[in-house]
Amino acid sequence: AGFAAMKLPPAVVCLLLILVFFDAARVEARGTPSAQGARNQWSSMFVFGDDFVDNGNRPNITGEKTSRQWSYPYGSYLNSHYSTSPVLTGRFSNYRMQSDFIARMLGLHEAPPAYELTEDQSCDSSGMTFASGGAGVFKVKTKKVPTLAAQVQTFKRLVKDGVISTHQLHHSIALIAISGNDYMSDSDIETGFYTSFDDLDTYVGNVATEILDNVAQLQMLGVRKVIVNNLHPIGCTPLHTSSNNYTTCDLLGNYGASVHNKYLKQMLEERDNVHILDLYTAFTDIINHAPGGGSAESKNFKGKLTPCCESTYKGGYCGERSNSGKRLYDLCDTPDRMFYWDQTHPTHAGWEAVMKALQQPLMEFLDEDYVA
Repeated sequence: AGFAAMKLPPAVVCLLLILVFFDAARVEARGTPSAQGARNQWSSMFVFGDDFVDNGNRPNITGEKTSRQWSYPYGSYLNSHYSTSPVLTGRFSNYRMQSDFIARMLGLHEAPPAYELTEDQSCDSSGMTFASGGAGVFKVKTKKVPTLAAQVQTFKRLVKDGVISTHQLHHSIALIAISGNDYMSDSDIETGFYTSFDDLDTYVGNVATEILDNVAQLQMLGVRKVIVNNLHPIGCTPLHTSSNNYTTCDLLGNYGASVHNKYLKQMLEERDNVHILDLYTAFTDIINHAPGGGSAESKNFKGKLTPCCESTYKGGYCGERSNSGKRLYDLCDTPDRMFYWDQTHPTHAGWEAVMKALQQPLMEFLDEDYVA
């Protein structure tokens, strides 16, 4: 049943409406060494979370919206004059995404291979990606995707079985990207509230606590350093800005993200060997800054709240085609000038700008001595 079918006090209804506005967060090859990397030479990376970092774990089911990342123009659409055939990798972007850029900071070529695309009883020297598009910390009723805890349990099993060695763990970092799926209208709200609809703070606190618990699990298993995304300004995604012709962000959605980030900071900032990646500020400085403000990267984007790839009809999706093969989406010519690729995910250029802004504090964290 939806929220409308439940008899709740008016104050609670107002708070729950914020969760509905969070619906905009529908965020749903082997690494090779290079000459650059952190001083401590972290050689392995394990990636958990959702579609911000999923590089192939969601299955390719023909004709389903959740499989759009396996269809053109996802993959390697760099511009309208790019002649090479696109390489479909299961990434929710037109080329690279967040985990790829972090991997390159470590001296790797790209994010570690997806778990579902890896042969049994093997783990690449660069690590492994367990993230799955559409995942959150709680179950999503309409999607069969592993929660963050389920992803960590899979990782734990591989450690227990010796597929991931102690030596590899001692030279590894983990990335956790939870980007708002727990606040979607089809998330398992009742589980999130533990059968009690108290208020927004309770629910968001539960989400943050679950992230904390999984950080602790990874550290207990031997991962040396853990990087955790905070929540980006959800109200600035094209899914929200489309209602006003892509001109302004939704303040309520951004407020909800700030509440999530407040709890995450309170729970994680004093924990050793953990670093919060401030996506909220990095995104905002590029796409939603005050006139005359913003980061140096902001001027490189002509489209900040508009998607490069957009359905031609309401309810459709980027990459969709009719039964006859007709394209049911519009595609921009220059995705390198657009921040958002589709309704919720940044372009390659967008991620590059965000991670450039976050690189210095991240590298300083990785270069710090491990606290035993």
